[in-house]
Amino acid sequence: MEKQLKFAIVGCGAVASRHAREASIHGKLIAVNDIVPEKADALARQYNANAYYTIEELLSSSPLPDVVAVCTPNALHPLHSIKALQAGCHVICEKPMSITSNDAKQMIEAAHKSGKKLFVVKSARFNPSVLFLRDLLEKNSLGKIYSFQLNCFWNRPPEYYLGTWRGTQLDGGTLFTQFSHYIDSLLWLFGNWNVVYGIRKNLAHQQIIQSEDTGIVVVETEKGIPGGIHWSVNAYRKNMEVSLSVLGEKGTIQLGGAYMEKIKYGEAENITFPEVDSGSPNDYGLYQGSMSHHHKVYENVVRDLNNETQQTLLAEDGLKTVEAIEKIYRCISLT
Repeated sequence: MEKQLKFAIVGCGAVASRHAREASIHGKLIAVNDIVPEKADALARQYNANAYYTIEELLSSSPLPDVVAVCTPNALHPLHSIKALQAGCHVICEKPMSITSNDAKQMIEAAHKSGKKLFVVKSARFNPSVLFLRDLLEKNSLGKIYSFQLNCFWNRPPEYYLGTWRGTQLDGGTLFTQFSHYIDSLLWLFGNWNVVYGIRKNLAHQQIIQSEDTGIVVVETEKGIPGGIHWSVNAYRKNMEVSLSVLGEKGTIQLGGAYMEKIKYGEAENITFPEVDSGSPNDYGLYQGSMSHHHKVYENVVRDLNNETQQTLLAEDGLKTVEAIEKIYRCISLT
């Protein structure tokens, strides 16, 4: 008989409610932590969990959670993940894993030393559209890939950043906070890349955020495939699209919708392009995020901890995403 996993959450912001729900389904949420007592208290009451106002208090409590979900600001993910791993807990780290590759490597090292597992949320990989395209590529159904183009056009109004850590040094930049899931998908589909050239600008959020709100970059994968990435949080009023177009020798496909959740176009030899439904996006009231696949994340975590093989949430892949975004930011100055 499998034992019931005990979960805890560090950071009771917007995404914490998704983790709390799944933790209560796949085990028991026993503790939550936030430096704002009201946030911790509110989430704790909802799930009959204990509230703590420092991570040290949580990690010295009894019983110790089996798994800690880290949902704090981006730059704090390494600190909180490493503390939880060293205390003897497995960790589910929200995206992005970190905002520097050095921190990500330290997280992986801490997991290895502790003998505990470090999982990184990668929700876009669970989109049926992405899984369909990955299967095509693995089977070489599109033949030689000539090029790809990723467009990420969302809306983030000034109110989204007001009075929060978003847009500050704790954020890391728009590619980390808004679009890291889709950078991860590109790497999962096409492998690592080198940056050829590009541009980054803050056009509509000056005096509001410290990073870019718009960027365009040309990359070339290690296999020689040229690709483009165009990202922005300046779409008018609401999220417009995340689309990925792939041009191959034997076919063309475009994934689209506001969250890359649909197959918008397909023309190829001997391929039937299905209609797919990825469910609903994460809705935070003022704004919407990526597709809500936290149930898949927790299913994978539970399977892995029950000694069933999983290859979807590896920390090493989280590191690759951080390295790729870091490479873009290092090669392209904010102008």
